[in-house]
Amino acid sequence: MDLNQVNMKEDPEPLHIKKEEPEPLCMKEDPEPLYGDKVRKETREPFSFFKCSKRFYYKGFLQKHMMCHFGKMSSNCLVRKKCFRENQKKESWPRGLTGEKPFSCDVCGKGFTRKGNQTIHMRVHTGENLFSCNVCGKGFTRKGNQTIHMRVHTGENLFSCDVCGKRFTQQGVLKRHMRFHTGEKLFSCDVCGKRFTEQGDLKRHMRVHTGEKPFSCDVCGKRFTQQGVIKTHMRVHTGEKPFSCDVCGKRFTDHGTLKRHMRVHTGEKPFSCDVCGKRFTQQGVIKTHKRVHTGEKPFSCDVCGKRLTLHGSLKIHMRVHTGEKPFSCDVCGKRFTQQKNLKRHMRVHTGEKPFSCDVCGKGFAREKQKKESQQRVHTGEKPFGCDVCGKRFSTQAHLKRHVTVHTGEKPFGCDLCGKRYTVQGSLKRHMRVHTGEKPFSCGQEVSTD
Repeated sequence: MDLNQVNMKEDPEPLHIKKEEPEPLCMKEDPEPLYGDKVRKETREPFSFFKCSKRFYYKGFLQKHMMCHFGKMSSNCLVRKKCFRENQKKESWPRGLTGEKPFSCDVCGKGFTRKGNQTIHMRVHTGENLFSCNVCGKGFTRKGNQTIHMRVHTGENLFSCDVCGKRFTQQGVLKRHMRFHTGEKLFSCDVCGKRFTEQGDLKRHMRVHTGEKPFSCDVCGKRFTQQGVIKTHMRVHTGEKPFSCDVCGKRFTDHGTLKRHMRVHTGEKPFSCDVCGKRFTQQGVIKTHKRVHTGEKPFSCDVCGKRLTLHGSLKIHMRVHTGEKPFSCDVCGKRFTQQKNLKRHMRVHTGEKPFSCDVCGKGFAREKQKKESQQRVHTGEKPFGCDVCGKRFSTQAHLKRHVTVHTGEKPFGCDLCGKRYTVQGSLKRHMRVHTGEKPFSCGQEVSTD
């Protein structure tokens, strides 16, 4: 029978390939029939590809499948009102095969092969949701999306992972999940070559290179690369801290910060430096730490030009120029540029000396003093020498104080009489002249006979 004489409105006889036609790779011995343009409604008998056991309910699926066999439409394929011929032009092929998208969105320019798909897409811009969930009221542009969403409420998970057993509501999500097991990363960055398992992750990553931050906070205007980050950021304004530590009760704005905090209690340090082996609780700290080895100091002071390894260190350093001292002592009112300095100062009032020398047991308020005691006082080491007289000292502070003998500098002055001293201890003793303080008493009994 000539193929041009086949009436597509009637069910054709099973179609066989001519002997000279190359056979598909998946052919079986028994030929399969190829049915007409539409699904048989009375029997719902699916489309089938000749001599290939794969069957389809929809014509479009069959059209795409045929590309697996030939790379283009076969001259004997009965999927349209008439057969495709080898000499037919590509323009007559279905749009699904040619890539032609004659219908485009007037808003974003996205192209579509069918007018119906364009109409559905426009709901993304208009916000029109024809289908809504009866449980939570969430709206959807497609009926299929509503059906899939309902599984959230019913708990129905039709698709399960053969590796870990995790279940999913959609087959597409399962397919993406499988990439975590296979390590497959289909999407790569054209700029840095980094690869990703999902296209959405690649899209977000590209903002690192473009600097695009499309999402902004309604309160402070700060911009972000991801919309999900805004929700966490808003807790800065609301003060909400929904995540709490089960050990110490400290609360956090996000789960990631809580997870990192827990390492304080467990002592876990999963990240290590490749150079010196030092371990850290956070991976981000390693990048900063490596500047110790490279000598990199990317942050510089606009006033004095001093360079620093951390942005936080630069912020603290700027207080030297501004005179800002945000931390004050509740006992004496003395102010400090850093909280750690205030904490150390408080030991003056409490008398706390948490660091003790391993050799003599002497206590110190600072760990630095303890190390100096162990390394220099007991060993006799004096690594700091005076350039003028050659006298050597165990600490740099002692050397600095000694140099004032040569320079005549007296940086400590009395606020009452103006007398000046080279060391603060001398000024402190001088002040007793004005206050009348006599802290030392003799306990000896004196006979008057």
